[in-house]
Amino acid sequence: MRANRLREIWAGGRAATNCWTGIPSALVAETLSHQGWDSITVDMQHGHLDWGSAYTMLTAISTTSAVPLFRVAWNAPGDVMRALDGGAYGVICPNIETGEECERFVGACLYAPKGYRSVGPRRAMFYGGSDYLTGANDTILTIVQVETAKGLKNVEEIAAVPGLDMIYIGPNDLGLSLGREAKSDQTDPVVVAAIDRILAAAKARGVRAGIWCRSVDYSKAMIAKGFDLVTVTSDGDLLASGAGVAAQFR
Repeated sequence: MRANRLREIWAGGRAATNCWTGIPSALVAETLSHQGWDSITVDMQHGHLDWGSAYTMLTAISTTSAVPLFRVAWNAPGDVMRALDGGAYGVICPNIETGEECERFVGACLYAPKGYRSVGPRRAMFYGGSDYLTGANDTILTIVQVETAKGLKNVEEIAAVPGLDMIYIGPNDLGLSLGREAKSDQTDPVVVAAIDRILAAAKARGVRAGIWCRSVDYSKAMIAKGFDLVTVTSDGDLLASGAGVAAQFR
């Protein structure tokens, strides 16, 4: 089965980069993937996608060495399995708040006897290889977002779920849930303390940690703090910032 480069990067002691895409375009996804990112996330939660466009984007990403990740809209097992069958090499599930919710998600990602994922990989076999069924459990990544006060309260329980590979922090929702400002690149002491607690809980259980960032400098700071994966920017932000600069040419 095709190796998961993110696992190889981490085994080498390095952090990995990620770029987010939510514009329903295979060309946008392919263009981003050719820029040297370690991974690209196709976003079904807040991206303006349907399953048809999401599958073409996964196909476009697979023309490069970037690892295709996929954020589902919610903790719905059918959607998790469908994303994996489409060739995602890791699934990000938003708003996980308890160990039980985490177990439900992880189980949907893994084939028996470790989980209850249904067999029908379809495109995943074109991407991963003919031995996909025997290698998938050890190759794909199970990633949950902890981004609420309740999730923070239960983060140690979440981190202890067998088969979980990563806890990913959504700082906007985390800040809002804690009664603070919803923003990326958090510097609010209350939210920073929460981020540190989530990171510590992940590390204590040997689970990888990821975080959404919005700038190169903050991404570098999070890597220095110990995060294993940083989302540096998104297709929408890149389009807006580039167009904004160009519009000031006069």
